[in-house]
Amino acid sequence: MAQPDTKKIFFENLSGAGKAIAVLTSGGDAQGMNAAVRAVVRMGLYVGAKVYFIHEGYQGMVDGGENIKEATWESVSSMLQVGGTVIGSARCKEFRSHEGRLKAAHNLVLQGITNLCVIGGDGSLTGANLFKEEWSGLLTELVEQDLIEADAVQKYSALHIVGMVGSIDNDFCGTDMTIGTDSALHRIIEVVDAIMTTAQSHQRTFVLEVMGRHCGYLALVSALACGADWVLIPEMPPEDGWEDKMCQKLSATRSRGTRLNIIIVAEGSIDRHGKPITSGLVKDLVVKCLGFDTRVTILGHVQRGGTPSAFDRILASRMGVEAVLALLETTANTPACVVSLCGNQSVRLPLMECVQMTQEVQRAMDGKRFEEAVKLRGRSFENNLKTYKLLAHRKPETELPTSNFNVAVLNVGAPAAGMNAAVRSAVRVGISEGHKMFAVSDGFEGFYKGQIKEIKWADVGGWTGQGGSLLGTKRTLPAKHVEKIAEQMRENNINALLIVGGFEAFESLLQLYEARATYEEFCIPMCMLPATISNNVPGTDLSIGADTALNAIVETCDRIKQSASGTKRRVFIIETMGGYCGYLASVGGLAAGADAAYIYEEPFDIKDLQANVEHLTEKMKTSIQRGLVLRNENCNENYTTDFIYQLYSEEGRGVFDSRKNVLGHMQQGGAPSPFDRNFGTKISAKAMQWVTKKLVESFRQGRVFANTEDSCCLLGMRRRALVFQPVVQLKGETDFVHRIPKEQWWLKLRPLMKILAKYKTSYDVSDSGQLEHVVRNRPKESDASVAL
Repeated sequence: MAQPDTKKIFFENLSGAGKAIAVLTSGGDAQGMNAAVRAVVRMGLYVGAKVYFIHEGYQGMVDGGENIKEATWESVSSMLQVGGTVIGSARCKEFRSHEGRLKAAHNLVLQGITNLCVIGGDGSLTGANLFKEEWSGLLTELVEQDLIEADAVQKYSALHIVGMVGSIDNDFCGTDMTIGTDSALHRIIEVVDAIMTTAQSHQRTFVLEVMGRHCGYLALVSALACGADWVLIPEMPPEDGWEDKMCQKLSATRSRGTRLNIIIVAEGSIDRHGKPITSGLVKDLVVKCLGFDTRVTILGHVQRGGTPSAFDRILASRMGVEAVLALLETTANTPACVVSLCGNQSVRLPLMECVQMTQEVQRAMDGKRFEEAVKLRGRSFENNLKTYKLLAHRKPETELPTSNFNVAVLNVGAPAAGMNAAVRSAVRVGISEGHKMFAVSDGFEGFYKGQIKEIKWADVGGWTGQGGSLLGTKRTLPAKHVEKIAEQMRENNINALLIVGGFEAFESLLQLYEARATYEEFCIPMCMLPATISNNVPGTDLSIGADTALNAIVETCDRIKQSASGTKRRVFIIETMGGYCGYLASVGGLAAGADAAYIYEEPFDIKDLQANVEHLTEKMKTSIQRGLVLRNENCNENYTTDFIYQLYSEEGRGVFDSRKNVLGHMQQGGAPSPFDRNFGTKISAKAMQWVTKKLVESFRQGRVFANTEDSCCLLGMRRRALVFQPVVQLKGETDFVHRIPKEQWWLKLRPLMKILAKYKTSYDVSDSGQLEHVVRNRPKESDASVAL
């Protein structure tokens, strides 16, 4: 008899019965906090625990009374898309005193609460840890003061703490991305894109000041995402004499025909001597040295506001569920922990190890050990800085290495937002590595027709924020035109190939690999970057363009749901793109708070549809006003969007009415999200460095010859790492008929969506985070985080 898989535990084995969990938000607010609160409440109720809101953060815990209220399923409805925190947040001096914490302990014991989920920054989480350490002593004091019974000390002997980091600054070590950071980047990039149009009209220089008193993450990543000319951050102050260098850079950019300059300044920027560098100072400098028409824009609290991005909603929902699981598994000896994502994987880290590392960064900055501060921020931050320097600051021709290699870059398949950022990065890194870069228009169709021309550094200026494909892209595969393509490669002496595209790009690379047997022209290093809104390429968890499409879906779903506010009960059936891949429907459904998402990978029948209608009917009889159902375009050839709409309309008659909406190509358009810009930029830079390495390795007897499997690769993100994988080895992982990978990581998120929509289902916790230690230098490549 087969043994059961002991690694696969379902949370039915983890009961929350008899447990009381309280959730609070503390410190500065951040978009996505409400999604985290919603996930904690619903997962807590799902496992049978009592869940409480603590309003106004630690102040509410100290004051007690009406500030601590029991939460219901309905009390977190319609809050997923709301920015800030609906349960309130406040900075509390009283909690810093022993007397304040004694009052807080008393208020928790009165409600029987011994499990705390704290959403906040390092100060809030440090306070929670101190509270945990003092807990037994505080209970003893309360008994001595006759405020609680003596048996309460035994009954409530341990306080369990799990933290989630909510901070737009992304300044907490050990976590790749904090809740709110991606949304703050969205606000910044929206402003930068708007400013660029007016700056171009008047040939102006704009100095933008963004938040980040002690951490330059927002400034650095937004500079990378918009291709800013100069960035100033507290972790890496500029060298002495930076003023002249900056003015020379701005002047050189203008002399190449650019009509604007963008300078991004973090509010905590300093020079090497600790003197503040303000946005006003930078403006005065530019006006004095160059005479450019210069304006300052201080973004301020705009960055904290607005609706959370799709990424923040998914991150917060995943972490909220993970926090409840961590509280269910905790024992008296378990240290307070933080739940987060590393790459694409849930992790749990000891809270105080993260806090100490975060404090170490500040100590390094105070001690003017700036290189160390950058390293302590993590490999991702360090790579962002290196990539920015590589792409923003062009070396003089005399300093460039001369490789004499020609590298061609092309787009294949449907357009995806972020493709242009990837091409810009490839061109500039290639030139920095000493290569001559060639752009191929219209994919392989343009290749065999000879639409190939050299592309220079300045040619890709301003490409980062452009949607679609500026090179032009077609779905044409190379197999029918191999001979002509080989001829063009010979004529242009192409030594390496970088393809940016979706499933067609993957198929193309396989065909070129197979053509090596006949044509030596294809015995060169070839690399593919996955770029498709469908996220259906094997060998990668994420593709360039998928995040932008998700945000388009989520924004539209928010508007559609809002259209029914104040009217009678209504269910919306929304069709998403994706071919046979259900990524957009499933993950979009999780981010938008959908009740169901129909996909090809999870077959369904009329009984399932009937069960969904009945489930929605039950929910509609309570205070729930709106329902949302997503359907992947190819989930089932018979259960079409029209069929499902008619079924829901008929079966819901008298309880709710239905509306349908096909989102179509709006999912493919628009400016790329900050995530897609940076993901495209970083993986493209990494791919070009791989190409250089392979060219050097395969250059023998005056020519490039590479015919091994590992010289024809796809660069993808797998869990915690960016990995180069030979395309031949990925063949076995691919369903070519339906153009999807045979195994897809996001299918594990589907039960999470169902749980948050109040369905009874099994949730596989075998992939949930395990307690790890904070590592200074994570394994190489781990910076390939979702978080960028």
